Amino acid sequence: MGGSPAGDGTLSLDGFNASAAALVKRWKEIEVDDSLPDWTWKPCSKMGVPSEVEGYLALEGVYRDCGGSQIDENDNSDGADVVACDTWVQSCSDNVHVYDFHVVYSYSYKVPVLYFQGHRSDGQLLTLDEIKQHLPSNSLKVLGESKWTFITREEHPHLSRPWFTLHPCATSDWMKLLLEQSKVAIEEQSLLRYLSAWLSVVGQAVGLKIALELHCNS
Repeated sequence: MGGSPAGDGTLSLDGFNASAAALVKRWKEIEVDDSLPDWTWKPCSKMGVPSEVEGYLALEGVYRDCGGSQIDENDNSDGADVVACDTWVQSCSDNVHVYDFHVVYSYSYKVPVLYFQGHRSDGQLLTLDEIKQHLPSNSLKVLGESKWTFITREEHPHLSRPWFTLHPCATSDWMKLLLEQSKVAIEEQSLLRYLSAWLSVVGQAVGLKIALELHCNS
């Protein structure tokens, strides 16, 4: 059904759905920080009936401490910035921002697209400037220097509300290079590797860490 990644860095709809299912399954198998929720598949409804084909990946309710002090269990590490810059916590304090991340298939570009939004504990949505204010320094560097990652605000294709998104115009180009460098074979396992490799790149731009175990064979 054309599910495997194409050599040009794109992914078919069947491939996206299969890759999403593989990621959800793998995420439950590996040991993930308890502060991170599970990736889940959200089917879309047509005429009130859930679609078997259309849907999106969701990582919702990710809490981040933005009170000026990061919780770092490895405070004596020389790479403190690497460890502390992306510390996620479960909390309800005023200093906590809550983020939702959705991975949606783009029919135009034939690649996954990351949509995200953040809000305060009282439910008020964060502006892009507020989000950037609390991004890790490495994320700001990626957004500032990379020609492949820039944030826009567009209507969520399934929710019909404006969300922030990383524009996918160059995704197939850098995914082609990434897959060639990692020598991913056109096989079933490459479906999981496509999304995990993609997430490892886009996650850097929004301060979202992806478990290293996700890249390993089950």
